[in-house]
Amino acid sequence: MKDLNKFRGVFCALNAIYDENDNIDENKIKELVNVYKSLGVKGVYACGSTGEGFLLSMEERKQVAKAVKEAAGDDFTVIVHIGCASTKESIELAKHAESIGADAISAVPCVYYHLPAESVKLHWESIVDATDVPFIIYNIPQLTGFDLSPAMLAELAKNKKIIGVKNSAEPVYLMERYRQAAGEDFIIFNGSDEQFVGGRLMGADAGIGGTYGCMPELFVALDKLINENKIEEAKALQFKINECIFDLLSCKSLYGAAKQVISMRFGIDCGQPRSPFLPVTQEEAKPIADKINKYVSEL
Repeated sequence: MKDLNKFRGVFCALNAIYDENDNIDENKIKELVNVYKSLGVKGVYACGSTGEGFLLSMEERKQVAKAVKEAAGDDFTVIVHIGCASTKESIELAKHAESIGADAISAVPCVYYHLPAESVKLHWESIVDATDVPFIIYNIPQLTGFDLSPAMLAELAKNKKIIGVKNSAEPVYLMERYRQAAGEDFIIFNGSDEQFVGGRLMGADAGIGGTYGCMPELFVALDKLINENKIEEAKALQFKINECIFDLLSCKSLYGAAKQVISMRFGIDCGQPRSPFLPVTQEEAKPIADKINKYVSEL
């Protein structure tokens, strides 16, 4: 099994980037990965919610994963979300992720259908059995309708290839419950960006977030403060981050706003999200980028 230390830290949930014809822009994706590498981020999570994974075709998802891994090299952790509506397609993407050398794969339960725990368990275990790549469960009940119980996690964690859980459920107490269920040799990723401090203090080892990409410097600094047990300073920085998150969520679409902020801050034209997500103008997002730049300058 791979070294779990490569999964501890700050992971940007990577935005998808399209060209003027709505095709995947591999070059700009690689540019963005290199920006994050230069700013102390531990790795990226590709083709998840922020990566508009369910709006991409199978071939587009493979294209994104390959581009990300090529840019990442061997010293930057790449987690590829391969969850699909069907187990068959999830396995196809899992095998592709293995072929390109991804560090780990991850998957939500089947979307649309509200399935019982037995079906979800079969779905995840079938994916795990299909490759030798470490697997990270993705729990996001507000979008999938399925909430992973600590008892089910305890059972799944017995499989040595299942190394962690990305928990985006909002109650931070679940971090502690999941830690008790899975044990210490297991990575818990905080998935609620506005509760990074709370999640870490309640048992999470790391974080994966969709707003991290707009302000990676702030989250890297926040992670460092927590590791140094500077909790009051961490709280103060979390509150600044939350102001920025609130502003992003106040726009017509989070992903549209995030892409504009990233474009302005890092000089990479990330365009707009794919329909049906609404576009956001640069003028609408500029005050958010300015606020983030101010907070970064204060670090």
